[in-house]
Order: sequence, then C-alpha cells, then structure tokens
Amino acid sequence: MEFIYDSNSAEQTMDFAEKLAQRLDKGTVITLEGDLGAGKTTFTKGLAQGLGVTRTVNSPTFTIIKEYMDGKLPLYHMDVYRLEESDEDLGFDEYFHGGGISVVEWAHFIEDMLPAEILKIKINYVNDTGRKIILEPVGNRYIDLCKEFFSNESISN
Repeated sequence: MEFIYDSNSAEQTMDFAEKLAQRLDKGTVITLEGDLGAGKTTFTKGLAQGLGVTRTVNSPTFTIIKEYMDGKLPLYHMDVYRLEESDEDLGFDEYFHGGGISVVEWAHFIEDMLPAEILKIKINYVNDTGRKIILEPVGNRYIDLCKEFFSNESISN
C-alpha cells in the first residue's frame, strides 16, 4: 500500500512534512530514501517545524545522529550512509523505542536493526523543483496514520 504526494517546490515538501509531524507521536520511526539532493533533509526540516523545533536542522552526514530536543517531542535525525559496511551498534533501539521521532536517511543500510513497524518514505526527483513523495506504511499503526492523513484535504496541492 502506498500513498503519494506530488510536491512542486521545497516549500510544499516542507509544508507536507510539517502537517505530517503534527500527527506523529513518540516512538514513530520514519525511514527516508532518495537520491542525493532529492529533498530528504528538506523533508526533515518540515517535520522539525511541525514539532516546534527552533534549532537549525541540517544533514547529520558526518555525525550520524543529531538530536533536536527543543520541540514538543524529541527529533532524532540519522544519516546512516556511512554505516554501509559497518556492524557498529550505535544504540538505535534506544532511539526507535524511546520518547521521540526517529528519522533515518539511507535506512536500507541498517534494515536489520529497524523495528518491524515503520513509515517508509521515498522522495523521487521529478524535475528541478518537483518531487514525488511516496509513503509506504509498514504495520497497522502507520497504515491508519496514512489513511487518516491523506483523507484530510488540507494536504492537497
């Protein structure tokens, strides 16, 4: 089952993510896939806005995990690209089952460490400003979330 949103700008991507964030609760795990420059960090910035994070959000490429604790829920932004060839245990379970929202870029590199239920999001490049955002919920919690979210007309372009 997939839910698709067509974004025509970075602002629309952020607005979509901001509205999604308002429906998330603690323990949410979102995986983000997409080519370099597709908009994964832009999407995460929108989530952060929706959670009330005031700090500047940027890619955690070199730090692997950035924690934003100043929103209504903690936001854990992970970029696990550098873990492709690693068996390192960085305590992901504590984040995934903790009291915040976990966003994992390049999650396929740690697939065996992910919880059984997740919200997979893929961002596909369409053109210079356009992106196709595809949500694939895994588990009833995320299926229900997507059905409710996409039934709300406020997300339409």
